[in-house]
Amino acid sequence: MTVRNLEFLFRPRSIAVIGASDRPRSVGATVMRNVLDAGFEGPVWPVNPKYTAVAECAAYGRVADLPSAPDLAVICTPPATVPGLIAELGARGTRAAVVLTAGLGRERIADGRTLSAAMLDAARPYLLRVLGPNCVGLLVPGIKLNASFAHAQAQPGRIAFVAQSGALTTSMLDWARSSGVGFSHFISLGDSADVDFGDVLDYLGSDPDTRAILLYIESIKSARKFMSAARAAARNKPVIAVKAGRVSEGAKAAASHTGALAGADDVYEAALARAGILRVATTLELFDAAQTLARAKPLNGDRLAILTNGGGPGVMATDALIAGGGRLARISDGSMQELDRVLPAAWSHGNPVDIIGDAPVERYIGALKVLLDDPGSDALLFIHSPTAIVASEEIARACVPLIAHSRRNVFACWLGGDGMKPASAIFAASGVPIYATPEDAIRGFLQLANYRHRQELLMQTPPSVAEEFAPDTASARRVIDGVLAERRDLLTEPEAKEVLAAYGIPVVRTRIALDAEEAVVIAEQLGFPLALKILSPDISHKSDVGGVMLNLESSREVRVAAEAMLKRCAELRPGARMTGFTVQQMVRRGNAHEVIVGVATDPVFGPVILFGQGGTAVEVIGDKAVALPPLNMALARDLVGSTRIARLLAGYRDRPAAALDAIYLALVKISQLIADIPQIVELDINPLLANEKGVLALDARIRVLPATAPGTSRFAIRPYPAELEERIEFGGRRVLVRPIRPEDEPQHREFLDRVAPEDIQLRFFNVKRVFVHSELARFAQIDYDREMAFIATSDGAAGRRETLGVVRAISDPDGTLAEFAILVRSDLKGMGLGTLLLRKIVAYGRGRGIGRLTGEVLECNARMLALARDLGFAVRRGDSPATCRVTLDLAGRAT
Repeated sequence: MTVRNLEFLFRPRSIAVIGASDRPRSVGATVMRNVLDAGFEGPVWPVNPKYTAVAECAAYGRVADLPSAPDLAVICTPPATVPGLIAELGARGTRAAVVLTAGLGRERIADGRTLSAAMLDAARPYLLRVLGPNCVGLLVPGIKLNASFAHAQAQPGRIAFVAQSGALTTSMLDWARSSGVGFSHFISLGDSADVDFGDVLDYLGSDPDTRAILLYIESIKSARKFMSAARAAARNKPVIAVKAGRVSEGAKAAASHTGALAGADDVYEAALARAGILRVATTLELFDAAQTLARAKPLNGDRLAILTNGGGPGVMATDALIAGGGRLARISDGSMQELDRVLPAAWSHGNPVDIIGDAPVERYIGALKVLLDDPGSDALLFIHSPTAIVASEEIARACVPLIAHSRRNVFACWLGGDGMKPASAIFAASGVPIYATPEDAIRGFLQLANYRHRQELLMQTPPSVAEEFAPDTASARRVIDGVLAERRDLLTEPEAKEVLAAYGIPVVRTRIALDAEEAVVIAEQLGFPLALKILSPDISHKSDVGGVMLNLESSREVRVAAEAMLKRCAELRPGARMTGFTVQQMVRRGNAHEVIVGVATDPVFGPVILFGQGGTAVEVIGDKAVALPPLNMALARDLVGSTRIARLLAGYRDRPAAALDAIYLALVKISQLIADIPQIVELDINPLLANEKGVLALDARIRVLPATAPGTSRFAIRPYPAELEERIEFGGRRVLVRPIRPEDEPQHREFLDRVAPEDIQLRFFNVKRVFVHSELARFAQIDYDREMAFIATSDGAAGRRETLGVVRAISDPDGTLAEFAILVRSDLKGMGLGTLLLRKIVAYGRGRGIGRLTGEVLECNARMLALARDLGFAVRRGDSPATCRVTLDLAGRAT
């Protein structure tokens, strides 16, 4: 359940306060006073058998006594009463309730259920939505609604604030009132037994009164629902979050380096980034970031120019910029010459541009003109320290016209106290974000740059996989099934390498010896130098017990090393089972870097993929980043680029760059492996050697558990559904009908270019000929959990794939209704492709359990209307003039 009936929660026409009271300082009295003081314009009905009137409003003894079913009920009665009240309200016709009561998750009823579970069971038959329990409530100032026990009213505005913490909710409300910040919605989720972040994001993401959404997150329950809702909302408006609990104890008993390294906060950071959500460190930064993003112009890059009349503030800003990972713009040669012309000889001759403390207005204007047109920068930070030479207000008035007409983002810091307020006000009135210190201004710029990067990830068009690979999934499954049949959960190193090799990841050849003598025989067959490792199902990190010996040059060294290993292991791990040794040739690769690639399973977001600097000191170095699967080449590149070792992999001095595409491809293959084989819960390749020739896995470990569901069902983001691909014969050619992929954007552009203007008008209801990247990316990069687009594609000229037609359906968040649209290349009309595609989307909708399929068609589109009627769609007048609405009930749908 998602947005179903949320309109009764956020836009009610009547309210019942269950447990309303006149008793001072009680929750019931506070809620009643808040509802009335806010000026709610609908009827307000107190319910309490102890009163005939509450706050001068006639009171009712029971829900059944109310004049009619309230849209919203606010419950502030003892825990044991809540399930029964929810049942009464649902039967009466109420569809939303705010449960302020705490303790429902701890107390149980006679059948063993918690009161919280009983409450949800009571609500379910009526689709009654519950906010809470254990929450402060909600405020919607635009409709004068305060259904909470907060101590203050909220001012109206266009920012939505959603939090799990009740104490934080009331504190932020107090701060916002003193700071003049208003809200479209102010929501306390409490325990989120029903309405959670995903539901609220779905509602607010399409709410026209909400400009930005601010989240205070302590935990996420339904990861896939959250990710789908967050990605949809973040495409429409800024979503900014604080995640509490940044420090984690981590996985103490992890069998792999990855399990120990992939801390919960790293996973949340990866999830928020993948969802397009900007993460900030503090609650106050939420509002700063919201104001910055609301005023910002499109940012084309992350190069910052700094204009200042004082060297010290410019240096402070530079330090903060570099420390935060930003880039100082390199001012172009032409701009430097222009600055030399308009500035005195003593100016800084670099970035920051220090125009000296005695600068008159003309000097500001001259420098500002040059920097706003400089091709080497993307944004400008304006810093002014007060002087007696010229009034700050005069400078502000002179600069505002230039800033207002520039396409560049300008951030301003007017250093000083009350004397700077007039100048700050002039800049603020023109839309320039103002900051108290240079460091604050830099933080605002970095927030904008970070937000831009996350939006690019949402809209990215990844390149095709660098090489086609066909994994031998059956071989990998045989290995893992054998391990599980032996009731083991840890693969041996050779077994792990066999699985990796089945997925096309190069591995070093490894042989197993049962004892020291067999190790010697194998060594003589392979040739020297060699590496010898202990083989034990009970020892994961072999180097911790001296179980790895490298560069062995003779049979004698192999025998001595094997005997020494056994002795050390007996002393350090006396209970460990010893099954032998692994023997492999030493790999000598010049210019090779040691990296780690791994998989861990997060309890909330499921499998996560890790990349970083590898080796035996991997935990100490701590250079790593994590990402949510599924990965493509673009997302893999972003994952690698988030680490420090990425700069070394790019090459330096006389050391060539590593084969980065080979690293990205290895990550994509690992992503596919864990999608195909759900038994894998942990995986380490450490080290994976990477140089200019490619990659090679030297050591690997994999932990498995019996699977209870398909591999992709564990993912927080539904991956590409390859099972929906279908090959058909059409018009004398073999056609593949498949879900669209992000990398199809260029092919989709060519497809739209081959559609006649009149057909474009029939599809988009206007003569649209130019589709920009953001639109095309949105067409190609879809959320497979909520929408589907099937393209018919075949080989065209010169063997290039071309798109022949597309049908798409976008479901509402509840999955009850999906809106479809279809477009066929103009030269292929009338050949049956439209019928084929429409049947495909109908079958898909039935399989997904969608209730109805509907579409808007122009009245003049006779061909489409005839097709719809042929397939059983009902046709009626549309929602807009000259349109028809076609609808198909998907009877017998899957549940």
